[in-house]
Amino acid sequence: MTHNWALAAWSEVFTTDEYLANELWRWLGLFGILLSALIAGKVITFIVARQAERLDGMHRAPVLATLMRSIVGPLTLLLLAGALYASGSFMLYAKTIVVEGQELVITEKLQKHELWMSICKAMGAIAGAWFLFRLVAVIEYFLLRVTARTETTLDEQLVPLVRKTLRVFVVIVAGLFIAQNIFGWDVGAMIAGLGIGGLAVALAAKDALSNLFGSIAIFSDRPFHIGDRIKMGGHDGMVEEVGFRSTRIRTLEGNQVVIPNALVSNEAIENVGRRPSIRRILNVTITYDTPPEKVQQAVDITKELLAARMEAFPEDFPPRVYFSDFNDASLNIFVIYWFAPPDWWAFQEFNHELNMELLRRYNEAGIEFAFPTQTLYVKQDSPFSATFQSGDASSGPSIRT
Repeated sequence: MTHNWALAAWSEVFTTDEYLANELWRWLGLFGILLSALIAGKVITFIVARQAERLDGMHRAPVLATLMRSIVGPLTLLLLAGALYASGSFMLYAKTIVVEGQELVITEKLQKHELWMSICKAMGAIAGAWFLFRLVAVIEYFLLRVTARTETTLDEQLVPLVRKTLRVFVVIVAGLFIAQNIFGWDVGAMIAGLGIGGLAVALAAKDALSNLFGSIAIFSDRPFHIGDRIKMGGHDGMVEEVGFRSTRIRTLEGNQVVIPNALVSNEAIENVGRRPSIRRILNVTITYDTPPEKVQQAVDITKELLAARMEAFPEDFPPRVYFSDFNDASLNIFVIYWFAPPDWWAFQEFNHELNMELLRRYNEAGIEFAFPTQTLYVKQDSPFSATFQSGDASSGPSIRT
């Protein structure tokens, strides 16, 4: 008897007692459906993610693997939205109506509640937008394959910008769709109402827009590639990255300089990385007492050393050697050559080897290099005399001439 009474009491708790217009069995049903949806989403996404990892490990079907990874998160959210929609078929909500001056409380299914349905639809739309947001990775994959066939590396830098633009576009379209088609907001009126505010925002974003158009000019003109050494605005370094707002340069000192693209597009850029060769101008100075035969020998030795290294010079820019000037303290032999390819460290190694050989050959030939000197000539028959003193005038030595 007691057992039957307890069973009836528990049955009454589950089927009769109401909490927020719903019996306990309805709340338990909601909990069960939501829990089942979350578990199913976790299991399915785990299986899909493992399969995508297996395809990546086999280096097969990268597009399919990307597609599978794209549905991992959105699928769980979509199942949760479906569970909420299904639970609306038995969950109730209470509303008050007035009939002949009397207030009556009636209950209806949540599927008839406009806000409940809007939330379910919005969750489904967000899941779809999330899938498209992650699906941009597939477009990025194909763009990288196309840009890999080009010689310029700036195209590869353009791919992240396209990816970010597409994702921002997906977010904006999804937000407008949810606002207008699900919640029924008048998006046009909202945008029109923001006219004055939009003008203020546009003025505040003037610099950002200038940088954006500057980046467009950079990608269209391609004044440099990623990895090029450039000189611009007093900075000398390698281009590391070109973004929507700025360009990053790693200077030769190792510092990173961030320059707004609006300045980059209007600045004179010297692209050192695109030079076909590296020019060197060398002035070899020898002493004034060198006889003409030795001067000619110095020129011949220099020409001989350069002729033995013709593979380092472009065919249309051969090296040149001339006895060019009478300097204040030396005779000048002018040497100019263009080293190719324009590898800076190979260029330095070439210069080192040439300088050592030039020094050795000049020493063997007895040709002396000049250094800044001055010779003072004193005329002995001058009628004038002068006294030079050093140190203290009262005790220091003096010289009379």
